[in-house]
Amino acid sequence: MSVLINQKMASELHISCFGEVLWDCFDSGKRLGGAPLNMCVRINALGIKADMISAVGNDDLGSELLGEIAARGVSCDYIALNNDKATSTVEVTLDSSGSASYDIVADTAWDNIALTDTLLNKVATDDVFVFGSLIGRSAPSFTTLQQLLEVANFKVFDVNLRAPHYKLDALIELMNKADFIKLNDDELYEIAKAMGCKYHSLEQNLAFIAEHTNTEYLCVTKGRHGALLTIKGVNYYNSGYLINVIDTVGAGDSFLGALIYQLCSSDDAQHSVDFACAVGAMVAQSSGATPLLSHQQINEFMDPV
Repeated sequence: MSVLINQKMASELHISCFGEVLWDCFDSGKRLGGAPLNMCVRINALGIKADMISAVGNDDLGSELLGEIAARGVSCDYIALNNDKATSTVEVTLDSSGSASYDIVADTAWDNIALTDTLLNKVATDDVFVFGSLIGRSAPSFTTLQQLLEVANFKVFDVNLRAPHYKLDALIELMNKADFIKLNDDELYEIAKAMGCKYHSLEQNLAFIAEHTNTEYLCVTKGRHGALLTIKGVNYYNSGYLINVIDTVGAGDSFLGALIYQLCSSDDAQHSVDFACAVGAMVAQSSGATPLLSHQQINEFMDPV
């Protein structure tokens, strides 16, 4: 039994992550990146089979990216080679507190993910389908996403507002199709206000989103102050972990990957959000989006002996 999937053991589950795969380019060099890929890597590392659906260019960066993805234990079977578009890169700038800003190159391979019968069949048979908001910036990939959502079973929407790469009407459309919505506190307030919310508290804004999108599973992250998970109107809180932040790149992605893993493996919602916050904190105190973290390391971080 688990919070999300009752009919299968976690070891029997299959998850698809749809969206961007790219190189995050820092002053110190390039690293594996893309929110759905970061989640996919984390879910696999924790122990549930997750596959990435995306595209790379038929170029040296694409070949290198596929090699790195495979080295992290993620299948490349559903990552297409695009002969006309380049592999994506993102320039990442860290401020003095480790918070990141991003310069995302437009019209790359993952902006042009083509729908195939293979992808439709895969998503229709997988247990969970995870997607983000950045993929909605381009018509080809957004059209493919819309068609995959029609056949997906349990749909998890990871909101990542990266100006100017989003439109409110598209966000609301995706939220209305999702079974689970994850956002951070700034994104929550921005979207709820744009939808007409007059409330001021985080809980009221989250309840507003839940009601207006008919969504029973929501989570809002609060940076170093933890997260709030809402399941069918019941709230579960974690107040965060004390760490020294190195960089925040991928911390929210690993948080959601860990949360999905736990909610598919356990019937304990409180432990799930505690575990996910621990993973997010551990990533934030490391360099890069996908540091290797074992269950033992996570458990020792949560409960040092």
